[in-house]
Amino acid sequence: MTVNKKKRGRPQGHASQMSQSAILETAKCLMKKEGKVPSIRALAIALDVDPMAIYHYFKNKNALLEALTTSLVAEIYNPVGDTDWQQEIKSLCVSYIELLREYSGLLQTMLSMTSHGPAQVFSERYQMIVRPLGLSEQMQKNGLDLLADYLHGFAFAISCHNDQSEITTEMMNGPVALICKALMAESYSN
Repeated sequence: MTVNKKKRGRPQGHASQMSQSAILETAKCLMKKEGKVPSIRALAIALDVDPMAIYHYFKNKNALLEALTTSLVAEIYNPVGDTDWQQEIKSLCVSYIELLREYSGLLQTMLSMTSHGPAQVFSERYQMIVRPLGLSEQMQKNGLDLLADYLHGFAFAISCHNDQSEITTEMMNGPVALICKALMAESYSN
């Protein structure tokens, strides 16, 4: 019987194909498959390395978690700025919900984190979209909070429903339009 011994510690030179991006891509695949953030051990097994090798690229599990969730949220719609702002809000919302649907454990993971990297990505994209409205900083924040709370509630509804396909992103049209009307009304009052 032969034993496959993995070298402990830092990966050696070009013998290793390890990198932060390779670790993150493997973690994304495992998360999509298992519906939760993989453990360092599961990640190491999938990468065929010693678990300590992952710590060469990420100082701890929280750093890996921050990088993973931020990387996933960075995949949502990125505003182009030359289209209707209301359509861009809808595109941002739909892409975010589809991401949360695809990675079923992502929302719970993000809500349990103390860092703000993933929220910052969404917030920056939202701000790019509503900037032309000339809203006060407080109104921008209020709109963002309302939108985020609505989207997270919608995502929880999807995760709790027996047949997730029955809850479609088209169901968001009315509520998102209502939020957009509130933002527009505030824009006109300024």
